[in-house]
Amino acid sequence: MSTTHDQAMNYVYQQVLQRLLSFFSRAERTALQLLIQRLVVAAGGVERVGTYKVLMTHSGTRNSCYTLAFLRAAQLSIAGRAPATFQLRVATLRLGGTTPTIMENIHRSYGALFVYDDPRVEVVMVDNREVLPFSHLTPMSEAGRDLNRTNMLMLGHLRGTDGVFEACDDCYLATGEFYSQIARWEGGVDALISGKTVRQQKQFLAGLMREAQKACLSTITHPAFSFEGLFSMLDPLGGDCYRELYAGHETVEWRPRESFETRRGADYIDIQDLVTGNMEERWPLLTDFLGLQPDEIDAHLRENDYASPLLSAHLRGLQACFVKGQAYESGFSEYIQRALLMMRKRRLPERLCDQVLEVYGNPHAMAELRTLASAEAQQALGLNEAQQLCLLFTPFVDAGAGLERFLRRCHPGMLVAMPELHKAMQGNAAPEQVMQWMIDVSGLSVSLICKLYGMRSVPVIGLEAGDPGLSAEDEGAFVEGDALGERSARR
Repeated sequence: MSTTHDQAMNYVYQQVLQRLLSFFSRAERTALQLLIQRLVVAAGGVERVGTYKVLMTHSGTRNSCYTLAFLRAAQLSIAGRAPATFQLRVATLRLGGTTPTIMENIHRSYGALFVYDDPRVEVVMVDNREVLPFSHLTPMSEAGRDLNRTNMLMLGHLRGTDGVFEACDDCYLATGEFYSQIARWEGGVDALISGKTVRQQKQFLAGLMREAQKACLSTITHPAFSFEGLFSMLDPLGGDCYRELYAGHETVEWRPRESFETRRGADYIDIQDLVTGNMEERWPLLTDFLGLQPDEIDAHLRENDYASPLLSAHLRGLQACFVKGQAYESGFSEYIQRALLMMRKRRLPERLCDQVLEVYGNPHAMAELRTLASAEAQQALGLNEAQQLCLLFTPFVDAGAGLERFLRRCHPGMLVAMPELHKAMQGNAAPEQVMQWMIDVSGLSVSLICKLYGMRSVPVIGLEAGDPGLSAEDEGAFVEGDALGERSARR
């Protein structure tokens, strides 16, 4: 019966492969052969490929789904030619921005590629530092939401009063820790494989360095400039990247504890040269075969895997309004302008830019967009507007250096309580109303606020957090080519 079942499943897998290949162009089929060759060589030959295990992380983006389909095609192609094929571990880290829609898209890609019942594929997710079987129907745990929210607040407050707050910028550190842990779970893996572009790799590694510095981890003396050096960069940070940030506070450990072993050496297999291309041509594969339901505008505007463009633009709007004394609309529009510039640099069709302007460039829709963004901030970050403003002003770090400015701009009625607020942040006795106000306005416990009070902020050096990487020439083009201004002129 087992043999009959195996034969039946092998037939199903080959049918999946044939349908998948029918969506590939000639260039993609050629790239697939190069990927197969790259994997076989990395494994040490076709006779060893059956014991070779590859890790891929799945964030639910179009690129992640496409990369998985490409890897699955390679896995099934090798299986049809050789006695065995490589093992594949696909892991998802659940963060604040991991919406039910993202989980549904991941599930659809798994279902279309028939990975759930294939013993050669592990599909797992991490929630609150616990490795679990992937399930798109299981909501994120409240403990996981609290962990993500607290990490975001602590690291966000440590960026300094002059640093621009980027939604989910803290996720670089969480993802770095995730890479480190999931690579050594259940016997570890031989290689990490990714289709991230050079720019995306540099952006991630820069974000990881920035957040590691905020978290008081050892200075990274030999920073990596590509994922080739990712694990050598992660190893000195240790398995718990938050140990210094929460020293003296109770934290949850990675679980199941007995499943994590000392990581064996893992390589990096870079396939960005094989999977990068015209995403417009891949929509049939993504939608008709994998069943994705992507938001096309969101997908093109999104600068990273963690935060939606609407949420990012909203936070820029709040910062412009409350911190800089400008109009909310100016900060919001500036973010969209920069994103449009990057779309045009990537030579995306002008119709997509027009769609962005239709959604985000209409000044009459700004009030509605702000309402939608506030709701998303509450859902994804767990923060109301008062707590978002507190985070933008960072009033607690550096012994409360920014407290007075924050109170004058947002809570002038609390200026009289400044001495009591400083007492509370120093860990001394203070009126209950004062401590409750601190909790309500920040979203943090008093003990963590006291921790921030005794810490020094870490200024962002070079590019702003999450900056898309504009050069001096880009900046000039940005000023000259005001996309929203062009749209207004057309009207």
